[in-house]
Amino acid sequence: MSRSPEANPSEANQPWAEPKIIPKQRAKRIEVKNVELSISALLNVVGRCCHCFQLEICKALLLLPMHPQLDQSRHCFAFEQDFIGTWRCIPLCVRRKLDLAGIKLKLSHWLAMSHEQRQRLVDWGDSPEHLAQMRDHLRVCTAAMADGMVKDLPPAVKEPWQRPAQLPDQLLDAARLRGINLTSQAWMRLRELDRFALCKLVRPGHDHHNLDAAFSEVLG
Repeated sequence: MSRSPEANPSEANQPWAEPKIIPKQRAKRIEVKNVELSISALLNVVGRCCHCFQLEICKALLLLPMHPQLDQSRHCFAFEQDFIGTWRCIPLCVRRKLDLAGIKLKLSHWLAMSHEQRQRLVDWGDSPEHLAQMRDHLRVCTAAMADGMVKDLPPAVKEPWQRPAQLPDQLLDAARLRGINLTSQAWMRLRELDRFALCKLVRPGHDHHNLDAAFSEVLG
């Protein structure tokens, strides 16, 4: 079994350093049930999608979902698949990191960046140290842009999506309206990114066309 390509030595310690990213939509999917731990037909690890491990098995590409607790810093949801890889919109994993870092990044800022720069932000870690580095990085990247440097915001603290013990009434009402039994226990079990996605998509005035898909994907 060969390994994914190593990051360049100069970037090995950077917060965006990751194996080769392969957009999910480029993979040929096959349905597999009860995949065993030992796969004798496994040829090699091809790369990693934003939220799947992508394996090449007998010339077909198999997408194995990642463990639900892994990689929330760069996880992209299935309902975001229309722009995964092209990054024409800011994915929720990046928006969460921006809120945690206290940065207001406009869509015009995002689109003015190169594809490589946007990919780096998707891959950026979400530890306090990484978020501080991302804040400084974005100030430098946007300083000369037409919209000016990114603005500072108060970093997210005790937001509804950061409080697993308290299910937001607005989200509970939206779930009930759709016939979904969203309990406090289920809310508590969700990752912070999942709670972030639901809270952002349920906001008044927001386009709610992805909310049903988000409920389905996040709650299973």
